[in-house]
Amino acid sequence: MGNLIITIDGPAASGKSTAAHLLAERLSASFLDTGAMYRAVTLAAIRAGVNMNNEEKLLGVLDNLEFQFATQKRKMTVCINGVDVTEQIRQPEVTAKAWYIASSPKLRNRLVQMQRQFAAGKKRTITEGRDQGTVAFPDANIKFYLTADANERARRRQAELRSKGGTESLEKIQKAIDDRDKSDESRSVGPLRPASDAIVVDTTNLSIKEVVEKLLCYVKEKCLKKS
Repeated sequence: MGNLIITIDGPAASGKSTAAHLLAERLSASFLDTGAMYRAVTLAAIRAGVNMNNEEKLLGVLDNLEFQFATQKRKMTVCINGVDVTEQIRQPEVTAKAWYIASSPKLRNRLVQMQRQFAAGKKRTITEGRDQGTVAFPDANIKFYLTADANERARRRQAELRSKGGTESLEKIQKAIDDRDKSDESRSVGPLRPASDAIVVDTTNLSIKEVVEKLLCYVKEKCLKKS
């Protein structure tokens, strides 16, 4: 299974990030967390005091700083000008404003180029996001689209936030997820949708272990068919 690119797309809290990370471990592959890229630019823009509605100023942030993304111990690390910001990009303010970057056609196109550069030359890459199988890697070997019932996704996100000390209500989380889905599905560039040749996996009633095993079976089956 050399020179392999596997994309995993899907809405928020569908389980794609955890599944992609664990699948990368099982396949000894590089893990590309595209959300981390958008968060990194968001963090840099916030620190620079840039108006998040000014696309040209945001492009300037991308041009004037050095962003480095690497896989270490199967996890993706993020550096800005040589400084590790892997933890900082998960701050609530960054999460809340990352959609500005994701909704910008020019920035999104630039980040797609960076995603392709990340995967170039690597034997195996598992990449997750919202447009990986449709835009970033349309010729990927295998494409997955993970989905789950909206209520289940909200429950998962609440459990995740509570594990970190969060106290948000299920209703508030559900609304945030619904709003994010609408934004992702309606944007003009790289909208959230399964690729025409994607394998759709409903994770509602599956444990993360079961999801990974299902994906791994598909990978082995499709690679064997091609070999």
